[in-house]
Amino acid sequence: MQTFIDFWQQTLAWLDQYPRVEAAAGVAVLLIIAGISNNLVKRVLVRVFVSTLKRIVRDDEKLDLHSNVVARLANIVPALVLSIGVTFVPHLPEAVVTVVKNVAGAFIILTIALAINAFLTLLNRSYERRPDANRKPIKGYLQIVTIVVYVIAAILIIATLIDKSPLILLSGLGAMAAVLMLVFQDTLLSLVASMQITSGDLIRVGDWVEMPDANADGDVIDLALHTVKIQNWDKTITSVPTRRFITTGFKNWRGMQESGGRRMVRSMMLDQQSIGFLSEEQLEKLKRFSVLEEYLNEKLEDISSWNQDLEKSGKDKVNSRWVTNIGTFRAYVQRYLENHPGISQDMTLLVRQRDPTSEGLPLQIYAFTNTTAWAEYEGIQSDIFDHLYAIVPEFGLRVFQKPSGRDVTDYIKSYALPDPQH
Repeated sequence: MQTFIDFWQQTLAWLDQYPRVEAAAGVAVLLIIAGISNNLVKRVLVRVFVSTLKRIVRDDEKLDLHSNVVARLANIVPALVLSIGVTFVPHLPEAVVTVVKNVAGAFIILTIALAINAFLTLLNRSYERRPDANRKPIKGYLQIVTIVVYVIAAILIIATLIDKSPLILLSGLGAMAAVLMLVFQDTLLSLVASMQITSGDLIRVGDWVEMPDANADGDVIDLALHTVKIQNWDKTITSVPTRRFITTGFKNWRGMQESGGRRMVRSMMLDQQSIGFLSEEQLEKLKRFSVLEEYLNEKLEDISSWNQDLEKSGKDKVNSRWVTNIGTFRAYVQRYLENHPGISQDMTLLVRQRDPTSEGLPLQIYAFTNTTAWAEYEGIQSDIFDHLYAIVPEFGLRVFQKPSGRDVTDYIKSYALPDPQH
């Protein structure tokens, strides 16, 4: 032991004669200690921490985020070793010591800022797993916190590198307020819009929104500070600035989805020349429809009573009432929808005539399906009109259609002059 002590003293005495060699040796020893501390922290402490987390956290994604936070904080240890140890290295110029300490301090500040950002990401991922996360997302607020953290970190890093007080830099920011307002104008406007959207519950992740001005029509897949991402029905993605949802009109279909029913408004165009009264024979044929039997019996009874009173009063038969084919068809459609399994009976259900046009008389169906699924809604609507278009000739009615080339050809053939040779 005494021999080692003597050797160490002789080595130090020899190094005193060569200051540069002693400084280089000190730097080498400091770097070795910093490297050892880095490996010790990351390979031992971090691994122990991650192993402990694996027993607690079952989610691999959350485990990676936790590990990322710890790994970033572990970088502080070698930086602290360099910052503190550089003051013990002999014969180093004061300027070099100051630069190393300042750079190490700046690195520590940057590492802490990155660790905070990783923690905020972890917080957002954990919050998004909650069932009500889509109603009140916090991603925009966390982005604001991230920006504030990075701004503070940038100020502290610059102050540390130039070895000045951060208050000196902050005092200069007052003169740059106008410039900063211009630079962060979009961020500030987006922050206000994001707060209004969240507080007013205007949109959520998963909502079907429609904004024609932005050519967006689809589901909201991401609600961030600056932009709202919408996946359109053709699977393209439209990014809309957040503030546009405050300044521009848009349609949110959430109310329809939550109601459980989707509106169906569609008209059949009937040929007005096919409208008329039903004969006794036609009435008997229509009584075959079970949904019309009760309606026709009540209608005929009411009309018969009216006509009898009319005859007793001695008025002309021209004032008599008769059953019309279009009124009967409208009653059939109403009762058909009331018995349809795909139509909601708790919401508005109307079968009505609209104003006649040159393209016929619109018979409009206003009803709600009992599902909001797009494919099922279209299937129900198509099935209903398939049936109505097929059944309408039973009432002596025709669907209006503009003449086509085939219609003109058949008309000309029907009025063609006979061949003089025959």
